[in-house]
Amino acid sequence: PRRRPPATGADPPPRANSLFFNQFPVFSHNSTQEQSCPTMASFKVAASLLAISALSTTHGFTSQAPSTRPVSRLHATDEAFQRSLLEAQFANDAAPTTTTTATAVNGDKEPHVASAASAPIDNTSILNSILRIAASTNRGQHAKPSQKDQVSQLITDLESNAPKIESALESSTGTWELLFSNTQLFRSSPFFLAGRSTCKTPEQAQQYNWFCEMHRGALAISTIGVVRQIITNEGQLVNEFEVKVGAVPFLSDFLPLKYSGGLPFTIDGSIVSTADATPISSNEWELFMDTVEIKGSNIPFLRSVLDSGNVQLKSRGLSQVLEENVDSYEVPKPVLRTTFIDEGMRIVRDEDDNMFVYGRVSKSQEPTDYSGVMADLGVASLLEGFNDAVTKVYL
Repeated sequence: PRRRPPATGADPPPRANSLFFNQFPVFSHNSTQEQSCPTMASFKVAASLLAISALSTTHGFTSQAPSTRPVSRLHATDEAFQRSLLEAQFANDAAPTTTTTATAVNGDKEPHVASAASAPIDNTSILNSILRIAASTNRGQHAKPSQKDQVSQLITDLESNAPKIESALESSTGTWELLFSNTQLFRSSPFFLAGRSTCKTPEQAQQYNWFCEMHRGALAISTIGVVRQIITNEGQLVNEFEVKVGAVPFLSDFLPLKYSGGLPFTIDGSIVSTADATPISSNEWELFMDTVEIKGSNIPFLRSVLDSGNVQLKSRGLSQVLEENVDSYEVPKPVLRTTFIDEGMRIVRDEDDNMFVYGRVSKSQEPTDYSGVMADLGVASLLEGFNDAVTKVYL
């Protein structure tokens, strides 16, 4: 077998960094040039150290003081490029971010990260979120505590971004319907607002809140319909609270009939309360309760009595009697505070910060006319529907 010729001194073994130097002519290995120019050999050693230092660091430079030796154009370009990347990274890290927790309609928590440069508050988006929860919870009657907290936060955000209210009374004239509340819907009535105003201590206020809870529980068989509010230019506030109750829910208790549920007869009516609203500031009203009456009842014979006006509750006359005979009695005048209003939405808070969200129906300042409601317990409409669906007998 043939033997390999011995290696000569002119062909040194390849170095670990030979691939790096062989890519550039100025760094290529040439023993003759080294021998003829010792300065070039020293320069190659220095360049090797600089290259290894650049490759072994994280961002292309070290914390040591910069060298005064000249560096290659490649190393300077690489360092400038990595420095620009590092500055961009620092700029991104310096932008503060805030993490908020949004609550879905079902009450679950949904994390959301927003940057400091996020868009300003969008009132339309907030109003849509409030309306979505109001629709899914029957105006807040079936809302969970987490949903009420979410609406409270949304309303707070809306109020913080709302323009200053110059005159709440002038902006509020027209017909409104209650869309959401974090308390019982009937507490929007001036009658119940005046009842709360009679409480002078926190204990009395707590007792009144308990009474309202029990009041709604006792009337759980009733269905609350439209809760409407009409405000006039003269400062009169009319609150219409429509309600429906089953007329014959337990017929099997009186007759030998076995069936499930009640008959489709209902007692309908609207509890109408009026009060005078006197502005005490640009966004606050003081209410002076006037009358309470029932309109639009469909109970035969009772309807004519109710419509006569002789059974109205005239609270001012009662207050006057109490004020003349009871030294400690003060006429209750609750205060309502308008915190947000635009062309279609109005938000009001009472003295306990309970929230009432109203939607504008029209500019009309006329109370609802209930004269067209028939006093027949709904029998006529029931027979009409039965004929249209089953018998189909027409004259």
